[in-house]
Amino acid sequence: MGKEIIIGSRGSKLALLYAQMAKDKIIENTELEDDDILIKPITTKGDLIKDKRLSEFGGKGLFSSNIEKELLNKNIDIAIHALKDMPALESKGLMTETFLERNDPREILLSINKKKFSDLNLKSIIGTSSYRREFQIKKMRPDIVCKLIRGNIDTRIKKLKEGVYDAIVLSYAGVKCLNLDSQISEIFSINKIIPSAGQGVIALQCRKKDNKIISILKKINHIETYKKAHAERNILKVLEGDCETAVGAHATIHKNKITLEAELFSLDGKLRFYEKKTSTLSKFKQLGIEVGQSLKTKSNNSYKR
Repeated sequence: MGKEIIIGSRGSKLALLYAQMAKDKIIENTELEDDDILIKPITTKGDLIKDKRLSEFGGKGLFSSNIEKELLNKNIDIAIHALKDMPALESKGLMTETFLERNDPREILLSINKKKFSDLNLKSIIGTSSYRREFQIKKMRPDIVCKLIRGNIDTRIKKLKEGVYDAIVLSYAGVKCLNLDSQISEIFSINKIIPSAGQGVIALQCRKKDNKIISILKKINHIETYKKAHAERNILKVLEGDCETAVGAHATIHKNKITLEAELFSLDGKLRFYEKKTSTLSKFKQLGIEVGQSLKTKSNNSYKR
């Protein structure tokens, strides 16, 4: 078909697996062949910061800005992102309207000696890089000490085994994709920990006017995931959420209804605001806006600096 299509992705083992999944999906649903699509690893600023919170350096965009730059400069044609790592607002000239079928969005615990969360010793140290996870953990066990952890999944597991932490909390999707299920101590139900908006979703981004790529991506878009992703992400847009915004959101679809539940914490994590709403499936975008507005009102902006 002429020029090869280049998919840009972070260079981690997990990100490259996600890129390969996207490539396989395109080949499966179009006439393109393996040689027509290349995967290009891109180092992001987020990959280079190993020991600080992302919010100190510019937030979620650290994982996507370099990849988006390559896309805007036409060095790649498709960008692959873990949706939960993308900023709430779309970058100018780009669009993210294609999503692969969602992986399991739940959170998991990995611990020394495979202890369950409730069995962890008093004042155990749990590694997490997210304010949301930290506040959710402390809501269940106020005695737990949360300590910053950065790096890819392999690095985090290595730190756990070296005894730097008693346990770590990760997203199930990544661990499952890397076939590390045997290391899991516990899977948290959505009732216990509401995941990050878009968790477990692989997003494909392209240039707004690139009609050839847009028509290819339309063929692989998973409609149910698309609707859940937009509902959850619209909460972030209303809240103008960034890396410091401790918010969890999770949508479920049953027949022609969509239910969206979300929780938001104040900056210090002491106040929790919760909302759950159901609407007809066709109003999935509006539902996200309504839930976001409800949380914003309830919190009286206590989640912002």
